[in-house]
Amino acid sequence: MIQGTGSNVGKSLIVAGLCRLFANRGMTVAPFKPQNMSNNAAVTADGGEIGRAQALQAMACRRPLSVHMNPVLLKPETDTGAQVIVQGKRFGTMRAREYGTRKAELLPKVLESFSHLAATTDLVIVEGAGSPAEINLRAGDIANMGFAEAADLPVILCGDIDRGGVIASVVGTHAVLEAAERARIKAFFINRFRGDPSLFDAGMQEIVTRTGWTGLGVVPWFAQAGLLPAEDALGLADGIGNGPLKVVVPVLARIANFDDLDPLRVEPGVTLELVHAGRPLPADADVVLLPGSKSTIGDLAYLRAQGWDIDLKAHHRRGGHILGLCGGYQMLGRTISDPHGIEGAAGTVEGLGYLDVETVLSPDKRVVEAAGTHRLSGAAVTGYEIHLGRTSGPDCARPFLTFADGSPDGATSADGRVTGTYLHGLFTGDAFRAAWARGFGVAAATAYDATIDRILDELADHLARHLDTELILGLAQRA
Repeated sequence: MIQGTGSNVGKSLIVAGLCRLFANRGMTVAPFKPQNMSNNAAVTADGGEIGRAQALQAMACRRPLSVHMNPVLLKPETDTGAQVIVQGKRFGTMRAREYGTRKAELLPKVLESFSHLAATTDLVIVEGAGSPAEINLRAGDIANMGFAEAADLPVILCGDIDRGGVIASVVGTHAVLEAAERARIKAFFINRFRGDPSLFDAGMQEIVTRTGWTGLGVVPWFAQAGLLPAEDALGLADGIGNGPLKVVVPVLARIANFDDLDPLRVEPGVTLELVHAGRPLPADADVVLLPGSKSTIGDLAYLRAQGWDIDLKAHHRRGGHILGLCGGYQMLGRTISDPHGIEGAAGTVEGLGYLDVETVLSPDKRVVEAAGTHRLSGAAVTGYEIHLGRTSGPDCARPFLTFADGSPDGATSADGRVTGTYLHGLFTGDAFRAAWARGFGVAAATAYDATIDRILDELADHLARHLDTELILGLAQRA
């Protein structure tokens, strides 16, 4: 199990790299994260949800996605509450305090999923969440030491030197843990070192002396990590690329499934600019893309509070294009109704009005992989749906795409400049992305999946050069 001294220390990518490294050695490998918190979800073939990081790790293992790779997924809806997904299905919505008192109830499901993977796999690499040093959350823990103890796993601790204070963070973790938990940590390594790693030799020895843990090595900064799908919206760069097609994305408070943007980040013909709170949407945008949202009505209010609705009106008046994905599609309509109070108080709010459609939110959640054809270009489209609510109206007579079963999806305005769709992941397909960019006079030739696959191989080689991977494997074999 890989645990970290804190959130965002690089655990997810380290696990992905190790998964690919050992898969390349001919082993059957599976990723596992007992509890994840993210609004960036992936859809499994059987209609379940898991965190996007586990989807990337599964790709690194070259195996299909399974709900057992991430049995508990928390999808924040407010600052204090989240939708709880258990083994791929909606379990309920809980406030943080309620979840804290009930999370131990989920341990049997978590262990069941782990056993399911372990029974048919040579090696399971487990990723912790946050840090075991958060001892205030230790009671009923299923994410870090609570799970490691229940499954009797050896733990390796990851520290991030890029944020500073790494000696204190590793030694401090040792200091606050119980003796049995300290003994469960067998080794540590330092991640994201910039420069000559040998300059930290004395630092490594100091940590070994103060903790008694074995040092596995220092992992230098891996620049191409920025091209791999990110799970946390905080890690999204503001501006990427300098291509002629400028796509602008307002970063909503509850932005979801923002991996939709990843293929655009690596496309040379595209400039992708993410606009955060307090900044206007730039006037030179070719396309404004409204992303998915975990709380459509709340994020629509957030969009207006930033003044982005005014910027969007000016963009449209200048002849600009607008694309809405899932929650962003719902915002583009005339109204959004929430008769059951799913997102708050029951009622109806006015949408942005660029599409002549109406959305009604409903408790039944649609989670499914999908494929079809883009109506305008005829290009093949693949992806997944994950949303509450149904949308209908006159502009749906001009759908964005037609699914393989003949059913339509999405809507297009009469002038063709505003479109919306429920399909996530559509830009991953090289054929569609090329056809879409061609509509703006831009050539797109990146083989996206092949690019990600190559970077995973390079990440695996990077870890093999800088970590004692034989010791890592030996610890697993003794588990």
